[in-house]
Amino acid sequence: MIALLAQGILPIDADDFVRGLTDWIVSAPVIFLGLAALPLLLLSSSFKIHPSTSLLRWVLVLAAASIVAIGESTARALGGISTALAVGYLVADWFPRVGSWEKRFVFRFLMFSLILPPLLITATSPVTLLLWDVGLVLFGAADLLTLPRLGKLEIVRKTLRIASLRKRHEVELTVVNHSSWTMRILLIDDRPQGWEATPHDFDLRLRPRTRMIFPYRVVPSQRGGFRLACVYVRGRSGMGLWNRDAKIPCDSEIKVFPDMAQLREYALLARTNRLRQMGVRRTRRIGQDNEFERLRDYTVDDNFRHIEWRATARRNRLTVKDFQANQSQRLVFMLDCGRMMTNESQGIALLDHAMNSVLMASYVALQQGDSVGLLCFSDQIHCYVPPKGGMKQMNQLLHAVFDQHPRLVESRYDEAFLHLRTQCSKRSLVVLLTNVVDEVNGQQVSRYLSSLVGRHLPLGVFLRDHSLFDRADWQARNETEFYQAAAAAEILNWRHQVLVHLTHQGVLAIDSFPEELTAPLVNEYLDIKARHLL
Repeated sequence: MIALLAQGILPIDADDFVRGLTDWIVSAPVIFLGLAALPLLLLSSSFKIHPSTSLLRWVLVLAAASIVAIGESTARALGGISTALAVGYLVADWFPRVGSWEKRFVFRFLMFSLILPPLLITATSPVTLLLWDVGLVLFGAADLLTLPRLGKLEIVRKTLRIASLRKRHEVELTVVNHSSWTMRILLIDDRPQGWEATPHDFDLRLRPRTRMIFPYRVVPSQRGGFRLACVYVRGRSGMGLWNRDAKIPCDSEIKVFPDMAQLREYALLARTNRLRQMGVRRTRRIGQDNEFERLRDYTVDDNFRHIEWRATARRNRLTVKDFQANQSQRLVFMLDCGRMMTNESQGIALLDHAMNSVLMASYVALQQGDSVGLLCFSDQIHCYVPPKGGMKQMNQLLHAVFDQHPRLVESRYDEAFLHLRTQCSKRSLVVLLTNVVDEVNGQQVSRYLSSLVGRHLPLGVFLRDHSLFDRADWQARNETEFYQAAAAAEILNWRHQVLVHLTHQGVLAIDSFPEELTAPLVNEYLDIKARHLL
């Protein structure tokens, strides 16, 4: 445009135009700030670069000061003071955040005190504001060139593929800088929603051609298989005015299994004959007298008739005979994964409580030498593990249930029991774990469990709902609460009648709160073994 003016194409003198434009910009510096900053922001956004919070604060402060500078002398004075305070704070806040907060506060206060007086003297001048605007634009453009090239970054994640629910899991990130420049980056690893990580992120300065290792811990909050696809990286410019975000591919898979703490506790207490601490009682007679297995130390639960007096005299310690239980019997769990198992008890779904108890009882049965199978179902058959013996079967059961979740569908008991009949022909202890609160499901469960009597030994495990029991025991204070308590009591009475009917039909039954299920289930299994019901 200036060249056209100089050639006389436009009827305006070039010197007058330049002089007028200069006066206009000086009198309203905010116009220059907008015209200069807008192309810079548009150019950076096309390369997936965005300004940091610090840069936005600077732009807002100087824009506000430039607008105020257009006003009268009083407004300009107040605007200048405010601008001086804001700029002084921003400059002091830019310095490295090292040392304790007391040292940082004192250092920034001193810097603020040194910067503030000259700012107060010059802040009311539009020319000074224009110089600040020019300086900010040039400084921002220069700082933009210092952004790291994240394509030169390599990240490798190392972690075990197996994790336990709600247990700390170790993860290690190895970061390699292949460039010739120092990188300021912020790392956040990809993780499923709800997982807690310590630390949450890594703010680091990576020197040229160096490698750094960053370990951290996550706490899985859900069972199942999860894929960690990438690592989120934010590169920062030298003065922190610009950020560049990227996702660096880093594929890993983690399978989260139910917590095996109960199994470890059982194994420890079994070795020290202290299973009573878990609520597991020793049956009076396990196996037959002619099935001698070993000698061991006497415990308070042992029958005194099993004391081996010769060994006691020789060892100078009470010693008893241990008898081997009947082995190679079959145990099949039917785990309901339908809508009635979505309720929670103590913040954990009923299905998870039932699953923990199933794994515990399976572990005990496999140790007893029996075969264990599993059938998971809802509106369809989700998985079936044929009954097998040996501790290797425990791994098969874990891999079958770790990614099973309750579904908001109606359970098809007919399909589940039909599948059981076709796949399991030998006599077995069939354990159905479910939650029954309505007559339709109650009639189905009662009918199909009763149909197994004779061919198999059925055991129904019914999970109690805390809310129903609490509501039935409620002290009603008004008519609405009275009707709610009466309805809850009626449901519980109906539920009790279902259990009584099953017992009369020859079906064994367990009625327990979800978090207390493990011990009754294991005790019932051991009692069945002791009574030779299979």
